[in-house]
Amino acid sequence: MKIYKKLQELSKEKANYFCLLDPDDLSTEQARYIAKTCQEKGADGILVGGSLMVNNNFESNLKIIKESVDIPVLIFPGIFNFVSPHADALLLLSVITSRNPQMLIGEQVRAAPLIKHYGIEAIGTAYMLIESGRTTSVNFMSGSLPLPRDKNDIAVAHALAGYYLGMKLIYMDAGSGAKHSIPEAMIKAVKDNVPLPMILGGGINSPDKAAQKAAAGADFIVTGNVLEKNPDPKLIAEFAKAIHSVKR
Repeated sequence: MKIYKKLQELSKEKANYFCLLDPDDLSTEQARYIAKTCQEKGADGILVGGSLMVNNNFESNLKIIKESVDIPVLIFPGIFNFVSPHADALLLLSVITSRNPQMLIGEQVRAAPLIKHYGIEAIGTAYMLIESGRTTSVNFMSGSLPLPRDKNDIAVAHALAGYYLGMKLIYMDAGSGAKHSIPEAMIKAVKDNVPLPMILGGGINSPDKAAQKAAAGADFIVTGNVLEKNPDPKLIAEFAKAIHSVKR
C-alpha cells in the first residue's frame, strides 16, 4: 500500500491538489504537456479517467502521462473499469450512494482479476455522488441517483457505511460539469464523523472555491473541466497555491 500510505501522509500535512485528465479528450502531446505542467505548477497527483471511452486511447495516454511525471498517477475508473499497469495505483470505486448493484460490486468483480494479474495497488474508495443542479455524465452513465445536497445526515450515514465496510478513502463528487459544487457544511459533517482521507471534486472552478472546500475538510481537491477548457499554467499554479495554503 505504498501510494495509500503516501496519501495518508500528505493528508496530515496540508490540503492537496489533484488534476483530473480525461484521456479520451487528449492527444498524446496534449496528455504529455498537461501532465508535465500540472507537476511543474504544484499538483500533488494526477487522476486519469472518464465516464466514457470513445477514442480508445486510455492505455496509450496513461502510459505517456506516467512517463512524464514523478508525482503519483492514479486511475480514476469510470462506468467501465479501466485497469492498466501504467499507473501507480487504482481507485477501486464502489458507488456507495447508488442502489445499482453493477456500481456497488459488479464492475469491481470484472476488474479484480486484472488488478491481480498486473499487481497494481488497488485502493478501496467509497464514492459518493452528490446532487449538483444538473444531470452529470457519471450520474447518467451509472444510473445512480445522487444524494440531496442539503441532506448532511444522509451523506454522513453513507460515508460511515463505507468506512465500516473497510474503504480507505472517501471520494465526494458533484460530477463533471456540475452546476453547483458540494456545500462546505456537508464536507465538514462527513469529515467530522469519518476518519478517512477525503477526495472532493465537481464544480470547483476557481482557486478561492478550492481553498474553501479544503478549509471545510477536504484533503484532496480535484479539478477537471476547468482545466480542460483552459489548461493555463498560471491557473494551475493558482489552484495549487490556494489549496496548499490550507494546513492541517
